[in-house]
Amino acid sequence: MSAERKAAIHGHIEAASLELLEFVKERMPLSADGWVPASEIKQSLALNFVAVPKGGKQYGEKGWLFAILARILEDRGLLEHNKNGSRAFYRAKGLRTGREAGV
Repeated sequence: MSAERKAAIHGHIEAASLELLEFVKERMPLSADGWVPASEIKQSLALNFVAVPKGGKQYGEKGWLFAILARILEDRGLLEHNKNGSRAFYRAKGLRTGREAGV
């Protein structure tokens, strides 16, 4: 029975990561270089959560769920990460916007 639960949970995580990828693909054309700010992704999809038990201490919500989903996509070669100073950006791997592609 626990193998079924594990498969179900991993299926939900996979589905969530693919939804994240589709969101990034939709937002890429809105940027001149195709890179979507991580802050925009997390805010738009409300992916910041408190990650500690109620009795623990954490100051504010964190983007841990977003980071996990993005890493899954990176590991599968579907998402690229770029850091510029303290800001992080993502884009779907292999896709380029019309402006970036010279169209």
